[in-house]
Amino acid sequence: MTEPAPDSAAASAAAAARHADRYGTKPPVRRLWLIAVLGIGVVVAGFAAAYLGFQKYGPKAIETEQLGYVVVDDTTLDVRIKVTRDDPQQAVVCFVRAMDRDGAEVGRREILVPGSKSTSVQVSTTVRSSARASAGDIYGCSDQVPGYLRTSAQ
Repeated sequence: MTEPAPDSAAASAAAAARHADRYGTKPPVRRLWLIAVLGIGVVVAGFAAAYLGFQKYGPKAIETEQLGYVVVDDTTLDVRIKVTRDDPQQAVVCFVRAMDRDGAEVGRREILVPGSKSTSVQVSTTVRSSARASAGDIYGCSDQVPGYLRTSAQ
């Protein structure tokens, strides 16, 4: 016959102490809330970074591509560009510039690209320069067309 353990409560307390020494104690509830709040904060920050990245580097409403340029003479540069718009009916203004060998701007021209049925249009223009140009460049495009460039139909 086996004898009952003299003090089972003391034995279970000792076992619990050995367990706590070996594996640690259960974290307090406050620490769990902190971990949950930090996790939610990281997820929200990730979504915010993705949104801002999409706004800055995502597809643009107006995209341009330089198709080529020809240096005609010391004061003239012909430039060909392609403009692609989300809304082809919207008129846009593009800024094309002539650059010298050092990369300095020696001429600039604003081009009105009127609305059309096609999303992509090719435009050629002549840029007058103050010195011999060695390259042409598209500075940018905008749908905020100034009044002096608008056609009478707009």
